[in-house]
Order: sequence, then structure tokens, then C-alpha cells
Amino acid sequence: MRGLEFVAVVIFSYLVGSIPCGLVVGKIRGVDVREYGSGKTGATNILRTVGVGAGAIVLICDLAKGVAAVLFARFLLHAPIAEMVAALVAIVGHNWPIYARFRGGRGVSTSLGGLLAMSPLVTLGSAVVGVVAIGISRYVSLGSVLGATTALLLMMVLTILGREPWPYLVYTLVGAPLIILQHRDNIARIWAGTERKLGQRAERQTNPSSGENKG
Repeated sequence: MRGLEFVAVVIFSYLVGSIPCGLVVGKIRGVDVREYGSGKTGATNILRTVGVGAGAIVLICDLAKGVAAVLFARFLLHAPIAEMVAALVAIVGHNWPIYARFRGGRGVSTSLGGLLAMSPLVTLGSAVVGVVAIGISRYVSLGSVLGATTALLLMMVLTILGREPWPYLVYTLVGAPLIILQHRDNIARIWAGTERKLGQRAERQTNPSSGENKG
């Protein structure tokens, strides 16, 4: 693997992942979403803070970041391991963006975008489980965690069967636990019965810098 191209992939993936779509969309509507709900800049907090249309735009934008990182790596290096690294770095950029003082989202949409570019079949299975879980429970966080877990399990099976390369499995082995870890506060609130459900509006934080409010 060519070193210079690999470095370019890492830098590109982080900078693209760092594009704060949610923050930009919120600012256009006159809202700093980091001061509401969870304080995150992902599609869910945008949906609760700004509205459905804005949430959809951010969802598509965040998905595109993961797709772009993988496709750039594929174009430049033609190696699954480069695609895996690019997708993971894009998630890091989304969660800790350099353009927004390292305050981003939870990585769900961007990770799904990377997975989509690598394995549409696994993405479909993960998305179906996630959407069904959200539809039944009304908890977006639960759907995100179950979707990530499903992606890991499906990728394990397909890798064992020789249908997917091992770097894609590594991607889910790292990405799924990262998403679960990023939702640890949501999991605690679900357990306590205080997690916000889909459709509930986000409230302004009493201490925006802490990001401790529900959402």
C-alpha cells in the first residue's frame, strides 16, 4: 500500500467526516443545536430541535460523508483495508470534528454511510432492524444500537462464508462497540425510563457546555 496515498485517505476522511452538517443546518435556522437536547449535532437532535425536513437533510449529509470516505479510498488505493480505515476515520471526524471544537454526533449515520459503500446487503439488514426497533419502541437510540449490533453479526456470517473481505469485519468489530459506547447515556435513560421518544421536542440545556440534558 502506497504510503502517501494512504495518508491522503486518512486526512480526507477525517476532514470530510468533520463537516458539521447538523451544526450548519441549525445555524441557518438560527439555532445552535449543541445547546439543546443531547447537545449532539446528529440527525436525531436536529429532528427534535429544528424539524423533520432539517433532520432529513442532515441524515443524508452525514450518510454521504461515510460514502465519500470509502469511495475516495477505493478510487485511490483499491484495497478493502484502506476502505475500512477511511470509514472509521470518517466516524472519528463526525464524532470529534475539528471544525466544531470537537463536539459532534454519535456516528450512526456516518458509519452507516461507510457500511453502505462497502456492503449494501449488510447495510440493508442493519437498517431494517434499526427502523423496526425504532418503530416499535419509539427510541432512536435503541434502534441505532440494535442496528449496529445486527451489522456486526451479519458481517461475521458473510465473512465466514467468504462473501465479504476481513477488513469489513474489522470495521464492524470497531464501529459497533463505538456506537454503543456513544449511546451509553441513552441506554442508561432507557433503563431508567427517562429517554426521549421519537417525536418529542428537545429542550434547551440549562448548562449547554455540559451536554447533560436528555435527548
